[in-house]
Parts: sequence; structure tokens; C-alpha cells
Amino acid sequence: MSTAATSGMKLFTGASHPALGDEICKYLDISPGNIAIRKFSDGESYCQIKENIRGADVFFVQPTGPPANHNLMELLIMLDAAKRSSASRITAVLPYYGYARQDRKDRPRVPISAKLVADLLTKGGADRILTMDLHSPAIQGFFDIPVDHLFAAPVLVEHIEKHAIPDLVVVSPDAGGVERARAFAKRLGGVGLAIMDKRRPEPNVAETLHVVGEVKGCNALIVDDIIDTAGTVVSTAKSLLTNGVKKVYACFTHGILSGPARERLDKAPLETVWITNTIPLLDTWKDYRPLNMVSVAALLGEAISRIHCNSSVTSLFD
Repeated sequence: MSTAATSGMKLFTGASHPALGDEICKYLDISPGNIAIRKFSDGESYCQIKENIRGADVFFVQPTGPPANHNLMELLIMLDAAKRSSASRITAVLPYYGYARQDRKDRPRVPISAKLVADLLTKGGADRILTMDLHSPAIQGFFDIPVDHLFAAPVLVEHIEKHAIPDLVVVSPDAGGVERARAFAKRLGGVGLAIMDKRRPEPNVAETLHVVGEVKGCNALIVDDIIDTAGTVVSTAKSLLTNGVKKVYACFTHGILSGPARERLDKAPLETVWITNTIPLLDTWKDYRPLNMVSVAALLGEAISRIHCNSSVTSLFD
């Protein structure tokens, strides 16, 4: 990356995922911004930007994954610090946008938390948002500031293609993910597409009923944006095998992997699981053999560079 392309740019990484921030800085060939982040004894977050950013184009890299509330608050105070330090433009880089699953009022007397978070980020000082694989693309409309929405599909597909899986069919675990699955199927050479008929009676509980599409005798690739407690992927994999699938693979953008996920995946009939590094992986997962971690640092770094230079981000996916 040329010096001219990064002149006037400052990139700071929150405490939630310093490794990703360092990778992005390496791609951009810049030094990470100097910021002090700590917690008071009562749990309050504190930050101080330790260098002059007056008139600078500032980027904060902070996925708001678990612990979501703490990481979101940390991002908000970083944004506020930059706003009060006279930064020229402030971009919040959220590789994973927490609260995205609460994007609509699907029951009486519930919040639309994804919209609330959008308001908080804007009020906190963000002039622009850069994020990846939102749970619902409509969340972009919750913001009154520009949102650049990246997709991990090109990076994931590149790694999946190296396995040269024969007789492949891409499977969406629910109707809401059909567009995502179709995009993967197209990028993988126009392979088949199937959909699971899934019901979710309560949060983190999924019931897979039956398969819509031809999967018998195929190898299935389950595609979704988030893997959290792993209930959906495990029930989907079992249903696919019951319906004549030979082997089951899975790929996800955001690996939250909370609660009973490890216990479930240890027993799941999965050959390989691809996830990206939008959320830091806990050490307890490093011995899970089917797991393949794919870095999106270069994709985020290129998008940051293009935003800074006011060039097209959309062309990354042309």
C-alpha cells in the first residue's frame, strides 16, 4: 500500500479483537493507532487516544461480539473520544454487527435492538459504518449515515474451492438465507441449491422439519451468516444425512460459538467447518479439528483503503 494511499489515515483497534486490527494494519502498511483502553474497578470502560487526530480520517475496528454489551460500549466511547478530538471523518468498522438478529418486531412488546444500536453509533460520533454480512441487509436502512456492507462469500468460496468437493449442493438452513446460499451456489460454478424448512419456537432453539430440493447422493455445504449455539447446523446436518446426503460441510461468516456449541459440534457429522475471523476464536476451539479459519483482514483493509481514497467499494464484488 502506497504512503499516498494512507496519508491522513488513522486506524485504531478496540480491545475486542486486536489480532484482526493488526492484520488490517499490516495489509495497509501502517502502524496501529496509539490508544489506551482499560476498565475501572467497577467495570466502566475508559479510553484515551494518545496521538493527535485533528483533521484525520479515523477508523475504529471493533466487532461487537461477545461480550456484546461491553464491546459496544467500548466502541461508543472511542467514537466519542474521536469526535471530541476534531477528527475529520470517523468510520466505525464492525466486522460483526452485534444485535443484528433483533432486527424486527416479531412478537408483541419487544425492541428492535438493531435499530437502537444504529442510533447509538450515529449519536456516538460515527460518520460512516463498514460492516460485513449483516444478518439482514435491511439493517443498512436503520442508519442515516453511509453504510458499506461487505460480503465474505468471495473469500470463503476461494478456500472451499480448494477442496474440490464433488456432487456439491449448497444448503440454506432456513428460508431467510436463500439469497446468501444462491450467491454461494453461483460462485461455486452453479451447483445445486436446497432449503431447509426450519421453525424457531424460541431464541437459540431451532427445529428442522424437512428438505426442499434434491440432495440425495450429493455432498452438502450448509451456508449461513452466524453460528452461535450450533443447534441449527447440527439439526440441518442430521436431516440432510437422513435424506441421502453423503457428506456434510458447513461455512459461516461469524463464529460466535457460545453456550453448548462445542458439545454439539463434537458430536455433529460435519467433515469441515469454515468460519472467518470477524470474531476472535477462543483458545478452547483451537483443537476442534474440522474447523478452518479464514481471514477477512485483506478484504476489510482494501475496503478501508477505498473509503479513505473515496473510490468504489462495490467494485470489490464485481
